[in-house]
Amino acid sequence: MDDSLMVDGLTKGIPPGIQPIALNSVGAMGWNVLREDMTMPLAVLKRSALDHNGRWMARFLEATGTLLAPHGKTTMSPALFDRQLADGAWGITLATVQQVRVARAGGIGRIVLANQLVGRQAIGYIAAEMARDPGFDFYCLVDSVDGVRQLADRLRTDPPGRPFQVMVEVGAMGGRTGCRTEEVALSVARAVKQAEPLLALRGVEGYEGMVRGDGGGEGDRDDAIRAFLDRMVGVAASCLREDLFAAGPVILSAGGSAFYDMVAGRLGTAGLPRETLVVLRSGCYLTHDSKSYETMFQQIRTRMPEVDGFGPGPSAALEVWAYVQSRPQADKAILTVGKRDISYDVDLPVPTLWFRPGLHDAPAAMPPGTAVVELNDQHAHLSVPPEADLKVGDMVAFGISHPCTTFDKWQVLFLVDDRYDIVSAVKTWF
Repeated sequence: MDDSLMVDGLTKGIPPGIQPIALNSVGAMGWNVLREDMTMPLAVLKRSALDHNGRWMARFLEATGTLLAPHGKTTMSPALFDRQLADGAWGITLATVQQVRVARAGGIGRIVLANQLVGRQAIGYIAAEMARDPGFDFYCLVDSVDGVRQLADRLRTDPPGRPFQVMVEVGAMGGRTGCRTEEVALSVARAVKQAEPLLALRGVEGYEGMVRGDGGGEGDRDDAIRAFLDRMVGVAASCLREDLFAAGPVILSAGGSAFYDMVAGRLGTAGLPRETLVVLRSGCYLTHDSKSYETMFQQIRTRMPEVDGFGPGPSAALEVWAYVQSRPQADKAILTVGKRDISYDVDLPVPTLWFRPGLHDAPAAMPPGTAVVELNDQHAHLSVPPEADLKVGDMVAFGISHPCTTFDKWQVLFLVDDRYDIVSAVKTWF
């Protein structure tokens, strides 16, 4: 999909004056970040970290006997979807039909829409894709009898020739979508059964990341998540007793990027009297980050010490580089990066490395005591110790917290090797 795309000097990060070149030719240009060949701010992906994170997750899946359909909304990059599938992913998860269209254009054959499918255009598109491509393996969620009926009514008008595969979504009180009680979930499952052969019930789904404990503490939340996962298993067991599932393995799917260890542990030992596939949907493992998911991974290590046997845990692959453009006072530097370039919804960016052209051979660790204290649209306010040797023209790398909302600020991100040579580039479609 990326092979025919063109980039030029109007593309964020590409040097000025560059005439259009194919995206897949970027790695042949000989550009290097530290030589100042690129414009900044600049979002880069460290190839060695991507490779490591893919191998680490493969070890986790093998050890837990689970499958992975990583959430594509994190990167919205078909090139990175292909990397994840090559690493062994079972499929790709998406949240909207527009995202599904991007994945289908990129040749993705198995998709979990972790959402309800509503609206004439959305249902019609999926039905047409299923009719056009017999190999398209598609799943979506249902959480109401009304939703089931609307889906079935639309399919009667324009049948795809085979059943729509759906999963009943279990939700949490005060949360997002999903059935709040087992009784509601069973009524939805029965409605799916009545809609056969237009629909086929294939599993039970939930998102544990929306679950909050009553007391607000970590242990309290962990207990609430375990109870939520038990509810999912209970719904699946009830559906089996009533013979509501269609043929094939029963799918149990949950697992965002924070609690996938708990999901694998509970759903993987559900003990249902039928073949079961546990499908995790973690999306952020591929790039990890420098704060929020790093903290969450340390909690995974506490809950599941076995992960230390898989080797070093995931490492941050995503960096955004910028220049120091002003040192207006002794305790402050202003840099050429802002809300238009980098995540700020969970935590402010984390300054990790700095590099002075002509002084350093390789990036150095950021001086202790530096921190981003404010972001404007195009500026970062960096608090620095007065004695810090940070000058105008120095380059600073920022780690991020929550990769999803950095990716959506970049049409193109650049893959670098450990010397910061640009080795390739990937396109995003937000």
